[in-house]
Amino acid sequence: MSVVREFMTPNAQCVREDQTLQEAAAMMRDLDCGSLPICGNDGKLKGFITDRDIVIRCVAENMDPRDVRAMDLAQGTPHWIDADANIDKAIEMMERYQVRRLPVIADHRLVGIISQGDIARNYSEARTGELVEHISAKKRMENMA
Repeated sequence: MSVVREFMTPNAQCVREDQTLQEAAAMMRDLDCGSLPICGNDGKLKGFITDRDIVIRCVAENMDPRDVRAMDLAQGTPHWIDADANIDKAIEMMERYQVRRLPVIADHRLVGIISQGDIARNYSEARTGELVEHISAKKRMENMA
């Protein structure tokens, strides 16, 4: 049985809830990634922010990313998965919640991120294709609405 920790990208970085979106964007640039988990001052996962969130929900709305905090864009309950969960559970969650990446938690701490890319590099081609198709089809439908 394959578990999430075998597939995930380890050593995930968090943007703190009180950091600005400008700081989050700089972190994304420096880490060469398009999203970051938002961690509270208590170390717990509070949300997830993407480069698209910063552009669409801050810049395009005429807000200054130097003034808006990461927590201001966190919405809803963040979805995450345990590091020792079966990889099929991660795929099921990505499909159900229509997300391309999930924070990975162990002992109440963020230990990594699992993404579609991680799965594509390490899992069966057929199952990966299903995952991408389910998520991409739903995203296309949302963008057309």
